[in-house]
Parts: sequence; C-alpha cells; structure tokens
Amino acid sequence: QVQLVESGGGSVQAGGFLSLSCTTSSGRSFISYAMGWFRQVPGKDRRFFAGISRSGSVTDYADFVKGRFTISRDNAKNAMCLQMRSLSLVDRAAYVCAPATIIRDSIRFDYEYDDWGQGTQVTVSS
Repeated sequence: QVQLVESGGGSVQAGGFLSLSCTTSSGRSFISYAMGWFRQVPGKDRRFFAGISRSGSVTDYADFVKGRFTISRDNAKNAMCLQMRSLSLVDRAAYVCAPATIIRDSIRFDYEYDDWGQGTQVTVSS
C-alpha cells in the first residue's frame, strides 16, 4: 500500500503559478506504480488531468491542462511533482494524487486508482 501526502496548495492570482508535491514515506514500492493527479470541486466527481508512467518516461494530460501543467516524478525521492502555470478561476479545486492499479499508457478514470491522498487545496483569485 502506498500512503501519499500532497502539499504545495495555496492561493494565487489568476495567471499565476503553483507547484504541488505528492510524496510517500513508505516508498520502496513507489516505482511500481503509475501515478495520477485528479482534482475535485464540491458536488462533482474527481476529474483526471495528469498521469505519469512508473519510470516517468511517459506522461498523459487532459486537454484542459495540456500546455499549462507539467507532471514529473523522482523515484529516488519517492516523489511526484506538478507544476501549474497560467492558473485561472476554473482551476480552483482540491488536488489529489493516487497510484494506478493497472499499467497502461493512459489511465484516466478514478476507478483505476486507489490509495488516494488527502488532497491539497488550490484557490485562484481574480
């Protein structure tokens, strides 16, 4: 089981930048999992926006973040990172990370993940 913690959320002005981290202290098996980032707003389902393969060599982005967000991982540090640029009001959400339960180039549904982190909140002001 991978126990994940997200950090780095906060408040930014529209057009601004935030960097999030997803880490684990029990990470010997961290490299065994493809990882994903989802975000969720009240009353809505989790929505996939970025994924990364076990080695980090393959990434996958939803269209609405492509070109703005960058996902990466450092398996030696048991960490996954997310860089978010050009943030807008629509990006306000709780951001959560999770390991995938399957291996595939693109893993986009929340039922294909488990061991969700607690999330970190991102707010954007005009």
